[in-house]
Amino acid sequence: QVQLVESGGGSVQAGGSLRLSCAASGYTFASKCIAWFRQAPGKEREGVVNIYGGSSSTYYADSVKGRFTVSQDSARNTVYLQMNSLKPEDTAIYYCAIQRFGPGCPSRVSDNYWGQGTQVTVSS
Repeated sequence: QVQLVESGGGSVQAGGSLRLSCAASGYTFASKCIAWFRQAPGKEREGVVNIYGGSSSTYYADSVKGRFTVSQDSARNTVYLQMNSLKPEDTAIYYCAIQRFGPGCPSRVSDNYWGQGTQVTVSS
C-alpha cells in the first residue's frame, strides 16, 4: 500500500536550516506529483511546494520562495525539502502528500494520501 514517511523535523533558531525528507513507497514514484503542506496551530493546512516525480517541474508558495528548495532522489523514491533562513512563522507540522487518484498535484481538499507529519519549530 501507499506509504509516505516524513523525517528531519526539529527545533532551530530563526535564520537556521533544516532538511525534511519524504520517503514514498507503494506506487510508481514518477507517476505522481508530491506536495509538501504545513499546518500551524489554529491555522488551516497550507500548500508549501509541489514537485512532479521524476521531473524538474516545481511550484513554491510565495511565503517560501527563495528560502525553501525541493528536490528528489528517484532511485530512493524520496523528496527533500531544504529549508533555509527559517522564520518563527515557519513553525508547523509539515506533511507530504499525493493524490489518491490521478497524477495531479494534491490540494488541501483533494483526496490524498498523507504522511504522519514532522514537527518544525523555529524560535526567535
